[in-house]
Amino acid sequence: MNALNSTVITTDLFTRGWIFIRGVPAMKFLPPEGPPEIAFAGRSNVGKSSLINALVNQKGLARTSNTPGRTQELNYFVPDGFSGEGADLPPMALIDMPGYGYATAPKEKVDEWTKLVFDYLKGRVTLKRVYVLIDARHGIKAKDDEVLSLLDKAAVSYQIVLTKTDKIKAAGVPRLIEETLAKIKKRPAAFPFVLATSSEKSEGLEELRAAIVLAGNGG
Repeated sequence: MNALNSTVITTDLFTRGWIFIRGVPAMKFLPPEGPPEIAFAGRSNVGKSSLINALVNQKGLARTSNTPGRTQELNYFVPDGFSGEGADLPPMALIDMPGYGYATAPKEKVDEWTKLVFDYLKGRVTLKRVYVLIDARHGIKAKDDEVLSLLDKAAVSYQIVLTKTDKIKAAGVPRLIEETLAKIKKRPAAFPFVLATSSEKSEGLEELRAAIVLAGNGG
C-alpha cells in the first residue's frame, strides 16, 4: 500500500456517505496522490453510474443519464469528511471514467477523452485496479476488446464485472462467466475472476465491495 496511506480498508467504508470532489478534464487537475484509487470503465449505458451508486447505497452520487457520453471527465468520489486536499486524504477514492463506445460524440472529443484516460492509466501509481463493466446481455464486444488491450498496454490490473444480470436468465449467468473468463484468459493484466452484478436487484454488490477492499489493500 502507498506509504502515504496506511489505513486498512474494510467494507464498512461503503456504509458511510460519499461525496463528489472534482471532475478531472486533464492530468494537471488530478488530486494529490496518496489514497488507493479504484476506477470504473465501461461502454456508455452499461450501468456504470447505477453500479457506483448501488455500491455506496447512495442514489444520485454518480450521475445517471440516457444520453451516451455524459461522463466526459474522470469523476472523483471519496467518503464524506475528507476533502482529498493536502493532508486531508481519504482512505480510498472511486473514479468514474468516461464511457466509451458512443457514436454521437465528435471524433476530436473522443480522442481527447481517450488520451486523458490512457495518460491516467499509465501515469497514476495509486491506481490499484480498474473494474471494466460488461453488459450481461451483450458480453464482450469489439470496443470492449480495444479497451482491454489499452489496459494491457498500460499494465494496469483490471477485473471484469458483468452488469444487469437480472436482464438475462439466471441459468445463463454461470455460462456467461465461463465464456468471459475464456476470452480474457491470455490477457496479461486481467484479474482471473469475473464478478456478476445487478444494481436493480442489489445482487453481487457484497462480492464487488470485498474485491475492491482487497485491491485497495494491495491484494
